[in-house]
Amino acid sequence: QVQLVESGGGSVQAGGSLRLSCAASGVPYSRYSMGWFRQAPGKEREGVALLDAYGSTSYADSVKGRVTISKDNARNTLYLQMNSLKPEETAMYYCAADSYRSDGLGFRPKNYNYWGKGTPVNVSS
Repeated sequence: QVQLVESGGGSVQAGGSLRLSCAASGVPYSRYSMGWFRQAPGKEREGVALLDAYGSTSYADSVKGRVTISKDNARNTLYLQMNSLKPEETAMYYCAADSYRSDGLGFRPKNYNYWGKGTPVNVSS
């Protein structure tokens, strides 16, 4: 059974940094792709960064150059390092996972069957 538990969210001033963690259990990394999504109040959930089963990464245009997704297989943990945070990035951040697909799961939330409960990020100006 796949379980995802996010942590590391909090309040930070604009320009600051946070590192989010997603502790994963029951996820066979060799066959699963994982990603970070966020959802602000009143907005749709959107993809932030993806890491597929082969280590390829993808980033939303809005975060390129400021955000890094990585994983520690020994700790079964996915990370999201976010730098130069902006107030408009205030949202609930979610970790997601699903079986690898050769055509890519992409930034489509409906393609992911496993989700954590989220960790809140608040960026103040």
